[in-house]
Amino acid sequence: MTNIAVVADDIELDEPTLVEGLPGLGLVGKIATDHLIEQFDMTYYAAVDCDGIPQIAIYEDGKPDLLPPVRIYADEERDLLALRSDVPISADAAPEFADCVTGWMESNDVTPLYLSGLPQQKQPGKVPELYGTATGDMAQLLEEYDIGFPTEMGAISGPTGALLHRASRRGVDAIGLIVESDPQFPDPEAARVLLEKGVDPIAGTEVNTEELVESAEEIREQKEQFAQRMQQTEEAESSQAQPLRMFQ
Repeated sequence: MTNIAVVADDIELDEPTLVEGLPGLGLVGKIATDHLIEQFDMTYYAAVDCDGIPQIAIYEDGKPDLLPPVRIYADEERDLLALRSDVPISADAAPEFADCVTGWMESNDVTPLYLSGLPQQKQPGKVPELYGTATGDMAQLLEEYDIGFPTEMGAISGPTGALLHRASRRGVDAIGLIVESDPQFPDPEAARVLLEKGVDPIAGTEVNTEELVESAEEIREQKEQFAQRMQQTEEAESSQAQPLRMFQ
């Protein structure tokens, strides 16, 4: 069964942009998307109940309501959606998950921004590089906003890779943003680069990222337990970009 159920019928959107925050390398997509949702006080918009998502219930601090582990938030003013996941999606489930989400986005004229980390050892004082890939007619946006193309051949794995694969096969407009990220620990600095240099110009947002810098250590600690759970899964299940020479 594939189902995405809208729970906030009063929100009206017009060809929105969706920022994807599935757990992956450095948790860069999740950190960026969680920050976006909190900064804009986005509204819980839809429950994602696609095949392959672990059947667990999420509860929040100080609230009695239960939530699905994967859900979509919305900001009507900014015509913005954010996909938030509190569980990893397994490699085996990624194709079904990608079909479900891509079908819904096609039906609702949604343009997705898919986020992934490229393993790179941190260098003091060096800002992580951001690269962009595209499907459909979106390459022109990368050039317009001066987002560089990858400098070597590579592959994006995990559910984010499956989503980009589906978009490419179906001719759906989508952008994949790849940022250099710490291969071992949650990386708020890389998430900040994703937001400032990728999401903000493409989605037309202006998110305050100062907290990502000022509270980097606290954010790392908060996400560390989640990252440890991710490391217990097979490496192929985690969304990340890798140079193809790593497979050779």
